[in-house]
Amino acid sequence: MTNNNLRIVFMGTPEFAVESLRALINDGQNIVGVVTNTDKPSGRGQILKPSPVKVFAQENGIEVLQPANLKSDDFISRLRGLKADLQVVVAFRILPDVIWSMPELGTFNLHASILPDYRGAAPINWAIINGETTTGVTTFFIDHDIDTGKIIFQEKVDIKMDESAGELHDKLMKTGAGLVVKTVRAISRGNYKTTDQSALTGKDGIKKAPKIYKEDCKINWSRDLPDLYNFIRGLSPYPAAWTELISAEGDLLSVKIFQSEIERTEHKLQAGKIESDDKSYLRIAVHGGYIYLTRIQIAGKNKMGIEEFLRGFKNPESYKLNMK
Repeated sequence: MTNNNLRIVFMGTPEFAVESLRALINDGQNIVGVVTNTDKPSGRGQILKPSPVKVFAQENGIEVLQPANLKSDDFISRLRGLKADLQVVVAFRILPDVIWSMPELGTFNLHASILPDYRGAAPINWAIINGETTTGVTTFFIDHDIDTGKIIFQEKVDIKMDESAGELHDKLMKTGAGLVVKTVRAISRGNYKTTDQSALTGKDGIKKAPKIYKEDCKINWSRDLPDLYNFIRGLSPYPAAWTELISAEGDLLSVKIFQSEIERTEHKLQAGKIESDDKSYLRIAVHGGYIYLTRIQIAGKNKMGIEEFLRGFKNPESYKLNMK
């Protein structure tokens, strides 16, 4: 029988982490405290907004700690006071040794990939960008380095051909929540084995998932059709692939692309050539076919479907793409 008397501290911040916290509570686990980020200014009024994990924890009457500095004496003292047997980390910051080594049963993390591949900050995005057909979730004990600790459990998930990063995020969020509960139950029973990640590293090395910055999201229209399609869906809805249109007068218009469709065909058009019927479609000629833009956002405007965009954007074929 699972020992639900284990004292557990949960650490996380975004919606991805809320699903795991909810699953633990629904499983009857004893969550004695939650650690999350400090409230952040949001919107035009820069009003302080709590993290999704904080909101959920407070709704469930759980004590919340929001340290600005994870190494502060005050936070360390308060965390020790919770007397956790186990700490669970989902989508949180890098922990100093004094924090992750505190509980007797250790601290484990949920990572959105099949480790050791796609260590890093953006595993969901990079799996799609690289054209993977499978990914998954991993629980592992945290150690001195990032995403390198001993693996507890893993569960694979298929990636659909037209799936966006946002859609995969939601799927992994639910799968991961189940894996977190499974891991806590196993640790509470002492019924588990760990696997060193070095034993899983292939001869081709490890695929990385570094943080993605705005400059990384600019579309290079000289790439092949499948790579471009994967790039767009792998960055949707956040941080979003983007490009620039250049008017006949030389003005630049920044456009984010959230959804696209592809047509595989041969043509003799130069990569980056814009074609449109001014009503229902706007497509970009690329190597191997066409990318049809279906949902976009112009700087300063709301997201819109391509038909809505074309109603207010005349003669798109007079524009060129900034290929630099």
